[in-house]
Amino acid sequence: MPKFRSVAAYAPQGATALGLGIVNEIFRRPGFDFVICAERPGTLRTDLGLPLPVEHGPDRLTDADLVLALPGTEFRAEPPQAVLAAFRAAYGRGAIIAAHCVGTFLPAAAGLLDGLEATTHWRFAADLAARHPAVRVRPESLYVDQDRIVTGAGAVAGIDLCLYLIRREHGAALANTIARDLVTMPYRSGGQLQYVPAPVAEDGDDERLSEVIAWARASLHRRISVDDLAARALMSRRSFTRRFKAATGTTPHAWLLAQRLNLAEELLETTDLSVENIAHHIGYGSAAVFREQFALRRGVPPRDYRRAFRQR
Repeated sequence: MPKFRSVAAYAPQGATALGLGIVNEIFRRPGFDFVICAERPGTLRTDLGLPLPVEHGPDRLTDADLVLALPGTEFRAEPPQAVLAAFRAAYGRGAIIAAHCVGTFLPAAAGLLDGLEATTHWRFAADLAARHPAVRVRPESLYVDQDRIVTGAGAVAGIDLCLYLIRREHGAALANTIARDLVTMPYRSGGQLQYVPAPVAEDGDDERLSEVIAWARASLHRRISVDDLAARALMSRRSFTRRFKAATGTTPHAWLLAQRLNLAEELLETTDLSVENIAHHIGYGSAAVFREQFALRRGVPPRDYRRAFRQR
């Protein structure tokens, strides 16, 4: 069964409008009880200087199933003790704690990340590591899952983090629906690079690469190889792999695997297709190989996943 329905997001002074917008768009919808909390009820100033009326204080954090620490401009300051205590109490009660960008500094200050891996915006990763040496900072990761504590990178990586949590707890169908509403990709791997070190050149190869990616998404039922993709892009395998990774942050093989298994999750949730038919539908010649790959990704066999997330 899904693990969270009530969601409380803590907004510090100087909370970023982008961070507020992300969690509002994703969690303020049917099926979730969503609130914004602050150090105390009243008016909060965002990073844009706009006033935001907030009705709830830290006490609402301790009651939520999912507690979010939003990024703000004053992240280097010591968080209020009442807020730190609320995060510790929520975690002790069994809530999921999540933070992205410089919001990660708050659960780190609460001691919840000691001995765990975490990420933040790549620009502030060294600062996080210096301030909290007990935290194993992974500056290259898009998000890091440590079971009941999940941290994400900066800016729009907050969307990836929230969609990942919904996919993990509520299933692929809901995550994909929300992604379509936001006109964004439904899934990016947490191990994907936060940023591209060097931009891809703007030439005809870019357009062909985009067309090949669109074709591959629509052709997952085929037995597609990296050589097939490179040929469609009119590139050598080596050049295609280099350009693909520069554009997406991952390899063609890993991308294809993720796309196939994403589709498999949705088919398991929303159709009566057998596991064998789903394996064929997403391009696997063997249902046994599909079962193995799915279990490696999700930790459970396809049939168990279907029982847990089936949309009725």
